[in-house]
Amino acid sequence: MSEVTEKARRYYRRLWLAWRVARSLVLFMVDEHRRGTLKVNLRSVAEARGLSLAVDMSHAELLEEKAAKLGEKPFLLFRDQVFTYRRMDENANRVANWLAGMGGGPGVGLAIVMKNSPRWLDVFYGLEKLGMYTVPVNVALRGDQLAYILENSEARFLVIDHDMLPYYQAIEDKVPGIEHVIVNLDGAPEGFELREGTLDLADAYAPGVSTDKPGVRYDPDDICIIMYTSGTTGLPKGVVSRYRNTSVKGLSVMTRIITGRDEVSYTCYPLFHANALFLTVTTAMHAEGRVALGEKFSASRFWDEIRRYGATTFNGLGAVMPILMKQPRKPDDADNPVRVVVSAGCPADIWREFEERFGLEIYEGYGAVDGGSVVITNFGTAPVGSMGRPLGAKIRIVDPGGNDVPAGTPGELICYVGNRKGSVEYFKNQDATSDKVRGEWLYTGDLCYLDDKGYVYFVGRNTESMRRRGENVSACEVENAILQHPDVLECAVYAVPSELAEDDIMATVVPVEGKDLDPAALPGFLDGRIARFAVPRYFRVVGDLPKTGTHRVIKKELEELGVTEDTYDAEAAK
Repeated sequence: MSEVTEKARRYYRRLWLAWRVARSLVLFMVDEHRRGTLKVNLRSVAEARGLSLAVDMSHAELLEEKAAKLGEKPFLLFRDQVFTYRRMDENANRVANWLAGMGGGPGVGLAIVMKNSPRWLDVFYGLEKLGMYTVPVNVALRGDQLAYILENSEARFLVIDHDMLPYYQAIEDKVPGIEHVIVNLDGAPEGFELREGTLDLADAYAPGVSTDKPGVRYDPDDICIIMYTSGTTGLPKGVVSRYRNTSVKGLSVMTRIITGRDEVSYTCYPLFHANALFLTVTTAMHAEGRVALGEKFSASRFWDEIRRYGATTFNGLGAVMPILMKQPRKPDDADNPVRVVVSAGCPADIWREFEERFGLEIYEGYGAVDGGSVVITNFGTAPVGSMGRPLGAKIRIVDPGGNDVPAGTPGELICYVGNRKGSVEYFKNQDATSDKVRGEWLYTGDLCYLDDKGYVYFVGRNTESMRRRGENVSACEVENAILQHPDVLECAVYAVPSELAEDDIMATVVPVEGKDLDPAALPGFLDGRIARFAVPRYFRVVGDLPKTGTHRVIKKELEELGVTEDTYDAEAAK
């Protein structure tokens, strides 16, 4: 695409965006007027100089609102099952009334250790109807990692899949605060028996359990969700959302810019992560569309599942996009119903090729559960590779001393949050909370830079910046360069100890299936693509990388493993 054509495309996309934003804000105000909270929320936005609402709503209240309006319209597609808005609300009421009979109520925590399923959502919405708080737990956690979150969160209820139960039983003596263990027996083998003292989640769906909404009111200052960070570099931190700042209403503005009533939003990411739970399920509910819920990511089956559900949009996490591009080409690649992919971290070098190959558009976005509701977006309105510009927020790029850096120079992205009450809060960790928000600014921990037109580009995490030969090296930039090799499917770049005072750089790579990747060829491949000081010294080829449920590489495991016997040392080979 020529530079002139690209500029024209961005110009018309900006006109489109201005219209969509105006439309979305009008619809938001119509909703708020109907709810009776328009004046108080407009006042709070004006005072906070950002999308900070005095009166938010819970996810369960959104479900109730949409169920009353849409009734038998399909909402959730899972395997061969279809769940309407009304049925979702009734199932949530069943779970709520059942939990209430066991002491569930305002201020009580419930941890969910379940794989993707409709019952996961029934529990999530049901407990919010009682003013309880959710602790979504990564199902890959074991041992002390699992015990830490269950103990730290102070959860009193645990809902867990039958095949996850042994992992809990191995650490249950470390979490005495768990009073009720509820087991999801869906898919359990014949003859599976519950241990005395545990409960069957199926009892919540028994004929005698009421489908009426329980008459419980929550305190806006009560905790709604504690969502733990992935802990890829250290102990996970519990990011707190309270009922007064769920961001549910704020998501409606973003939703209506992108989607509509006819959309089918697909996700195969785990519901314990914000991307699936908020950016797919909540946004689809706002749009009055449908959610197609997959069980896990499979590159080989991805597009078949998209076609099966008729999905029109999905979220493309950065690691997923290159993996899909490395799959063998098929004549029907573009024969799919997807209209747009909402990406986070799509490498610039595959952006246009991905769009052309699969016949869709990529929108790029930036946000985080501990990001103070700051959103940066590129709806085709900014250069390829850019995250775009902030949506109604003020940002800066600063050096370690807090000074603004020139255009083109990487620094930490910080966002203005002003006096917004509790813009970010870590559970029982005031030091981390104070470090995150300093004065009126939120420090994201992300390295970015601005171009001369004010567009934002992601460079990497502060924690993934390495120092070699007197120069700072971004792991993300090195990874993107390695991924340009046609035989590399995935890679992770990280620091390992050096004989000198600084770091040595190591890259662990996964080859494309069926390819025999020689690590000795990689330094030469990188020559001329990145600075010489950024070329890793060590390369290792493996079959898989350790990952979180959202395909983020757990680098601390690789760092702890260090330089192994099967590692290629480029300096020793000279």
